[in-house]
Amino acid sequence: MATATTSTAPAPARNLDVELTKYKGAADIVHSVMQKLVAAAVEGKKVFDLVVEGDQAIEAAAASVYNKKTKTGSVAKGIAFPTCISVNNVVAHFAPLMSDPQSEQVLAKGDVVKIHLGAHIDGFAATSAETLIVGATEDDPATGRAADVVKAAWTAAEAAMRYLKVGEKNYSVTEIVDKFTTIWDCKPVENMLSCQYSQNVIDGKKNIILNPGEQQRRDVASVTFAEGEVWGIDILVVSSADGKSRAEDSRSTIYQRVSDVNYQLKMKTSRAVFSEAQKKSGAFPFNIRCLDDEKKARMGLLEAVQHGLVREYPVQYTAPGTLVAAFHFTIALLANGPSLITQPPVWYKPEKVKTDKEVEDEALKELLERPLRESKKAKKAKKKAAAEEDEEE
Repeated sequence: MATATTSTAPAPARNLDVELTKYKGAADIVHSVMQKLVAAAVEGKKVFDLVVEGDQAIEAAAASVYNKKTKTGSVAKGIAFPTCISVNNVVAHFAPLMSDPQSEQVLAKGDVVKIHLGAHIDGFAATSAETLIVGATEDDPATGRAADVVKAAWTAAEAAMRYLKVGEKNYSVTEIVDKFTTIWDCKPVENMLSCQYSQNVIDGKKNIILNPGEQQRRDVASVTFAEGEVWGIDILVVSSADGKSRAEDSRSTIYQRVSDVNYQLKMKTSRAVFSEAQKKSGAFPFNIRCLDDEKKARMGLLEAVQHGLVREYPVQYTAPGTLVAAFHFTIALLANGPSLITQPPVWYKPEKVKTDKEVEDEALKELLERPLRESKKAKKAKKKAAAEEDEEE
């Protein structure tokens, strides 16, 4: 008679160097695709075409790397977040299907365009977002509220990077982002979350929240950043005083399996759609477009969403006439400071946005001038100064 045994073997030790190599490999894919999309995001370009081109480019780039078989089989790789192109007061997650009326939307001069996408290698994901203003150049920079909101978002992102260090608290990031966006009379979009990453996880339990409401502040626990953590940081800023957003009539197209929920789907269609989505996207978000039958997919996902097995990413909007800018980066927290995994923005340069507001507070200026990571030379000098101080005592 066979008896069940419980394994007491310890989990394999984490190899951060190997993980970071895969994260950075995914980031290289993201950067190459972002370069193509930024170049293509011109006046008259269809948003739908950009979304499709982005996903196709991620898949093609991922297919060209890590093709050697390992002991455990082939390495999973591909899209970690489907390409989204959100324009003006659309906050995020806009990725229309060909059947949607909004698939006909084209970019116009002066549009504030947010490009968001992600790739993974072996479940280690790099995600990135940046904002451009259609037609703005160094010779003909954007002005007005478009310039203000983009400058506010990028400057706040730079400040947030410098607060992402071992021993710091998540709410310190919340506060510094709020402080910087106020300079340009802007506000972080309410209740937007940034999450800790790990293998096959881009929505970890540790979070940073921007512009939280009272209930959300109670829900998001205060946490301390630890060495070796990897984070996806989402800085979303709106050109309004309150940061409020709401869902409108756009249909969701981005969905994701909820890893800690189990439910036996009743409908045959639901089970088939769920199985197909699992095979194609695993733990990561997916666009309905990747499934074989769009109509069947919508029907099948309905039951899965109702029972919490799958979550949808709603398309959110701020008030008409407002503008939203976003910068998203993936970053590792190392002993000698934060290390960016994803690349800096492709489009953004201070010369492309002309605004009459600037950082004047000396402490905030000093923060922005501080390098992300302490150089070996600076570290050595600090150590030497501390030793000399001890000798004098």
